[in-house]
Amino acid sequence: MMPEIGNGLLCLALGIALLLSVYPLWGVARGDARMMASSRLFAWLLFMSVAGAFLVLVNAFVVNDFTVTYVASNSNTQLPVWYRVAATWGAHEGSLLLWVLLMSGWTFAVAIFSQRIPLDIVARVLAIMGMVSVGFLLFILFTSNPFSRTLPNFPIEGRDLNPLLQDPGLIFHPPLLYMGYVGFSVAFAFAIASLLSGRLDSTYARFYSSVDAGGVDLLDARHCARFRMGLLRTRLGRLVVLGSGRKRLVYAVAGGDCADALTGGH
Repeated sequence: MMPEIGNGLLCLALGIALLLSVYPLWGVARGDARMMASSRLFAWLLFMSVAGAFLVLVNAFVVNDFTVTYVASNSNTQLPVWYRVAATWGAHEGSLLLWVLLMSGWTFAVAIFSQRIPLDIVARVLAIMGMVSVGFLLFILFTSNPFSRTLPNFPIEGRDLNPLLQDPGLIFHPPLLYMGYVGFSVAFAFAIASLLSGRLDSTYARFYSSVDAGGVDLLDARHCARFRMGLLRTRLGRLVVLGSGRKRLVYAVAGGDCADALTGGH
């Protein structure tokens, strides 16, 4: 029953994201302040529905619900509970759900902390972030659903979490990585909103630069966690190549330069 609730919450989130993508923009076109202000309510509802679905998946791992294909493929009864929780984002389907959770969290954060920004800009920004969420939710529901069942023939024991991922750093590494990456969607949304409105107001330029700097800081923290994991595995005789870090460094440097440019170098 619980996996069906999680799947239903994802469907609800998709409907809310669609409303967030369309209704506030309609309000901007009509000059209707109430329709534009509804974007903040939709952002809150989107976050709550995705968070509910994520908690359902965490619960499925904690109680060893092997009727869920994703749980049976990435956990077992012998796995410590903290690794079972971390296994929620340990593979493809769960990591996508974590991505959407953080995306909705950033959307909600923009809705809360954008009180000084003109309402039409807020409506555009949240609508664009809603469109991005729609794309990810459609991808999850139709190609990578973490709530797919193994019924009627389900195993009494799961496989296991990937041994390479059984490290305390895993609990912090992916969330930090995704929070940094997904944070740049706020930058994207502000850029598109600025193009649509034809102006770049200094108030929301400062807001954007703060978010951008936060995303860079999260990527830096993620590098520390990954470096620690690499050292531990090297001691175990397994050399972990961190070449993909160069790609993240490009994001961090570009984001830092952009934030510096928006604040005038101060």
